[in-house]
Amino acid sequence: MRATILCAALAVWAACKPVDKTPPGSEPPAAPTTLAGPVGVVATKVLSVEGFLTPESVFHDSAQDIYFVSNINGSPTAKDNNGFISRLRPDGAVENLKFIEGGKNGVTLNAPKGLALLGDTLWVADIDAVRAFNAKTGAPLDSVSLATLGAVFLNDIATTATGALYITDTGIRFDDVGAVLHPGPDRVFRVGPDRQVTVAVRGDTLGRPNGIILDPVGKRFIIVEYGGKAVLAWKPGDKAPTVIARGPGGFDGVVIAGGKILVSSWSDSSVASYETGQEVKIITAVPSPADIGYDAKRSRLLIPVLTANRVEVWQLP
Repeated sequence: MRATILCAALAVWAACKPVDKTPPGSEPPAAPTTLAGPVGVVATKVLSVEGFLTPESVFHDSAQDIYFVSNINGSPTAKDNNGFISRLRPDGAVENLKFIEGGKNGVTLNAPKGLALLGDTLWVADIDAVRAFNAKTGAPLDSVSLATLGAVFLNDIATTATGALYITDTGIRFDDVGAVLHPGPDRVFRVGPDRQVTVAVRGDTLGRPNGIILDPVGKRFIIVEYGGKAVLAWKPGDKAPTVIARGPGGFDGVVIAGGKILVSSWSDSSVASYETGQEVKIITAVPSPADIGYDAKRSRLLIPVLTANRVEVWQLP
């Protein structure tokens, strides 16, 4: 999430992986790791926090100065009501591992993926619904089902100034032996401030859409393909998105960081910049980098390492 398990073998591996008994956040800070990119871009790993359960998305709430982490905790399509949202402090301490927990305090949360904020409301993509919680207390506030429109695999969420939500549907399922199926269709849904749900755009040109974010400068959405190799731009009203860059594919998360489009890729375990249309590697050798986040206050990239049950924090130049 928000970001995502799109490989069944990895999903099963992550779900069955033994849980580290070390209390989350109690590990000593990781030794800084520095990566120099091909054009002098330097990123340094400053934190590695263990103890999560299939972390899919990390989102920085700048008002509270806290990182929210969505934990699938099992199968990405199972309605098991055991997903949860963690609160992680910027110093690496886990303030509350299960701040919002499925099956507790009236919360329904099955396999949470993408996260987004509107004011004090935290929105979460959860299989075929989006759910809202108070970002300060964790109390459930709202839930909007997209099942009647045939939502299959809701993945990431972007918000707008008008209060609308745009949610990607990657359109995949898993069969009984763990193979990935793609019944589709590939879509982006819109949930209006009035909670009316519509299909904003659909079609194969979305390439199993995964991450989505609003680019306020370009006044467009950036959408990345998991099933293809394109970074896309799309505006409401356009019949289809436009390809603005290509890369290794297997894309998951996307953020706008200092005016740069940063995208995570499962295909080559990297995060790269695409604002010029050309791929520039920023971070490499991070397996299963899911729905990345950005801490603008500290210029940090937040990476949920889904199959390793950890979150890495990288300092950007």
